[in-house]
Amino acid sequence: MAAPKQAPGAPGETPHWTSSAKTGVGTAIGTESLLWFTLSHAVVTEVYYAFADNPCLRGMGFVVTDRHEFISDELHDVDSKVSYLAEGVPAFQVENRCQRGRFVIQKTILTDPRRSVLLQEVQFTPLQSELKDYSQYLLAAPHLGDRGAGNTAWIDEFKGMQMLFAKRPGYSMALACSIPWLKRSVGFAGASDGRLDLEQHKRMDWEYDRAEEGNVVLAAEINLAACEGHFVVAAGFGRNEYEAGHRARASLLQGFDSARERFLADWQKWQAGLVPIEGSKQNAQNMYKISAAVMRTHESKQFPGGIVASLAIPWGASNGDRDEGYHLVWPRDMIQTVSGLLAVRGHEDARRVLFYLHVTQEADGHWPQNMFVDGHPSWTGVQLDETAFVILLVSLARREGALNDDNLKSLWEMVRKAAGYLVRQGPVTQLDRWEEQAGYFTSTIPVE
Repeated sequence: MAAPKQAPGAPGETPHWTSSAKTGVGTAIGTESLLWFTLSHAVVTEVYYAFADNPCLRGMGFVVTDRHEFISDELHDVDSKVSYLAEGVPAFQVENRCQRGRFVIQKTILTDPRRSVLLQEVQFTPLQSELKDYSQYLLAAPHLGDRGAGNTAWIDEFKGMQMLFAKRPGYSMALACSIPWLKRSVGFAGASDGRLDLEQHKRMDWEYDRAEEGNVVLAAEINLAACEGHFVVAAGFGRNEYEAGHRARASLLQGFDSARERFLADWQKWQAGLVPIEGSKQNAQNMYKISAAVMRTHESKQFPGGIVASLAIPWGASNGDRDEGYHLVWPRDMIQTVSGLLAVRGHEDARRVLFYLHVTQEADGHWPQNMFVDGHPSWTGVQLDETAFVILLVSLARREGALNDDNLKSLWEMVRKAAGYLVRQGPVTQLDRWEEQAGYFTSTIPVE
């Protein structure tokens, strides 16, 4: 057996994240699928696995060529239209039309509700020439464990199914397709990656088997002729390559239609418990249901009730591995979110958040400035309004009928400790709500 063909150019260019200008954010309801995804500029951007504070993929999109002169990248060269698969359900239909009128790519994007897999059902349709005159390639940039550096990528199979893999300690990704790939390659970003190959040659000339310890990119060619332009791509995640490969293969075998039906049913069941309000007649989308879904989507599954501020990394294109972005829990921001959920009668959601706050309260009565979903602090400042808002949230939840006497009794210790902290430390706060200055602030004192 020949030795794997190693990709040159390790470790590749310095890794960065991507734009926080999102057009969609989604996840499945329930805890079987520990996966969240975002959309930006017509493609999948950050995918979070296992925890809502842990991005594991920078982005994934398609490139189309004629193998001679023409090249079109979904990220830059298409006019995009994004719509919801169903009213207010965070699964998406994306239509990307080539700006030169050559083709259209239609994608339906969602997570498998039964496992940690991102699914994309894709239809490629030529608008000029014929299907045989085009090649379509998938590019994916793993940033496993919130890190773009130190990833290893390789080509292999799982139970006979062709896949592309990536891993770093504790995390793995497997990329599979409903039809066998025509070609596969892995490489280092900016040195031997698939995008560079396509830009230079308009086809896949490079076929590297392994890229060790760096900023890696997975590249694969779709067999358009074999599927008449219709296929499903599965990106599975796990603790190791076997878990990731197992999940990707299981999703493809069980079928996209099965995943879509379960995804829709679970979200529509949750929506049925909300206050029934019709969307604005001035907007084609039901912004009420969309807003409720966006709030609900940001909740942790391993640590229920922990809602991150945003599944995005502001200024991501210039921020790298040491920048945590907004996928952290700010107690104040989370309380604003759960107040919105209370307004739509998300009582069970509010009780989960209050229990989460009880668990993550520090011994002296306050909460960290922000924290990872497991409760360990990230930044080290103290904002007194974050502690005061928790007391107000308990009061609001009681008035809205989300808490009974037993609930209130169990929360009394948390409220007492929070009030004691405010009395001992206030009214001067170490940081105001903009997290910049200490002192007396009109944004903090009224809340205290």
